[in-house]
Amino acid sequence: MTNELLLKNNKMGDNVLSRVKTLEAQGDLQFPANYSPENAMKSAMLQLQELKGSKKNGYKPALEFATSTSIANALMDMVVQGLNPAKNQGYFIMYEDKVQFQRSYHGTMAVTKRVAGAEEINAEVIFEGDEVKYKTKNGKIVELEHTQSFGNRNTQNIIGAYATVVFKDESKNYTEVMTFEEIEEAWKQSQMVYNGVFKEDGTHRRFPQEMAKKTVINRACKKILNSTDDASLLSNQIKESEQRQRKEVLDAEVEENANQEQLDFEQPVFEEAQYTELENEKPIDVSDFEEIKEPASEKESEEEPF
Repeated sequence: MTNELLLKNNKMGDNVLSRVKTLEAQGDLQFPANYSPENAMKSAMLQLQELKGSKKNGYKPALEFATSTSIANALMDMVVQGLNPAKNQGYFIMYEDKVQFQRSYHGTMAVTKRVAGAEEINAEVIFEGDEVKYKTKNGKIVELEHTQSFGNRNTQNIIGAYATVVFKDESKNYTEVMTFEEIEEAWKQSQMVYNGVFKEDGTHRRFPQEMAKKTVINRACKKILNSTDDASLLSNQIKESEQRQRKEVLDAEVEENANQEQLDFEQPVFEEAQYTELENEKPIDVSDFEEIKEPASEKESEEEPF
């Protein structure tokens, strides 16, 4: 990678930081004392320098051909959420010529605690032979009871998992339950994990218990985040980011299939993703973001899942 490219992208990072500082000065964005946007940006730029395109793109460095708008959006998504990839709270991926910042499940838990006010987020795996009972009230799972014998704990006999988002007001508690079949279907959405068959030496086969917890936690937290009526800049950024990312994924899939088969459905119309400043009347207080004391990792991937 040329020095010119590095300078260009470092300048882009500086521009994003400048916008963040402006939002902070206006009172629209507040960071905790132990969160440094500058440090997070440095970690992000190191990861972006290592990010590669797909085989179709000749595995070229992402910064050589990714759109400037997508890089800026990805960096903004990271900083506004108060996350740092060096703390295993998120990572960068490519879709065609677009860079995206994806929260890890650690990052998703931190954001859920901040946006929704959750106190705890817990998960457990259900093994064959376990006894699980619960009631439902107004469509919500309540009073879940899980009885487990130590002898049942066999990674070959996982039949499901559940996650509970705990609030100070227990009436707001939310529990998500998934069968192992549903969990595997979720895993199949990633080509890194499943390409007709699961990779036998992959993370999801080597550590199914932890990966099952991760999957059900992500689903529970996303349902909480998507249902919040918080109109803060953080909430708006999350929703706008997810909408933009869905469009980019769809565009990449359509392009991938374009030369292989004739698509027989009408494509939905999306507005062009823009890197726009969100207006907000209510300041964000991210002062209680939970810093996760974990060693830095390159990204959440097959090598470092949890």
